[in-house]
Amino acid sequence: MSLPEPIPHARAVVTGASSGIGIALATDLARRGHSLILVARRGEIMEDLATRLRSEFSVEAEVRACDLSDRDARTALVNELAERDVSVLCNNAGIATFGPVADLDPDYERAQVELNAVAVHDLTLAVLPGMLARGSGAILMVGSAAGNMPIPHNATYAASKAFVNTFSESLRGELKGTGVNVTLLAPGPVRTETPDPADASIVDRFVPDALWISSDAAAQQSLDALADNKMRIVPGLVGKAMSTAGQYVPRAIVAPIVGTFYKKLGG
Repeated sequence: MSLPEPIPHARAVVTGASSGIGIALATDLARRGHSLILVARRGEIMEDLATRLRSEFSVEAEVRACDLSDRDARTALVNELAERDVSVLCNNAGIATFGPVADLDPDYERAQVELNAVAVHDLTLAVLPGMLARGSGAILMVGSAAGNMPIPHNATYAASKAFVNTFSESLRGELKGTGVNVTLLAPGPVRTETPDPADASIVDRFVPDALWISSDAAAQQSLDALADNKMRIVPGLVGKAMSTAGQYVPRAIVAPIVGTFYKKLGG
């Protein structure tokens, strides 16, 4: 199997297309000849990206500025995608928080679940009937190595990504033989460039440079894996280590170890 062939009226949809892996996925898809619908909150950034992709790769690129964490705001997009010929869906948008859940903003935690899990579900259900009717389609789910284990001080993110991880691999089993590919990207730390020390986040300061993978590498490996219809792609040493630990180390042992590290991120 492979990715659907690019055709003029079809679109590849990339959420979270205003930064990081989202920009890299959109760029790589355009390089492969796919026209795009770019989705994120920051419309101006996506307009600049769309202009570059049209010029550099001679593809169509539409922009949909939408807060996917807002159910009302994403309804129009969900309804639109259900009527469009969507050949590829990259469910990439996501946010994370660090610290004890009881100390975090409840509204933001709910928004995190909406964006990381519920919106992924909604968008997938919107495009899936069309893909099945055409007997062709590809869905990339951007989960996380964090979704393989309990992580104190990162609880909402880990739980929401656990949903994505399990939903992706379960859906894949249902779609065997239909012509619709489903691949899970479950990376460790990913970044676009090494930040200036003055601008480094707490995650940047705690994770050594050698353990990060680039957004471009993660995107390319993911789309190659999606084209090959692989179940899961885990780029980077940290992601592979977390995936292995999540599979083989008892959770009662994993939770306090990773929780100690993530407590520092929330400090």
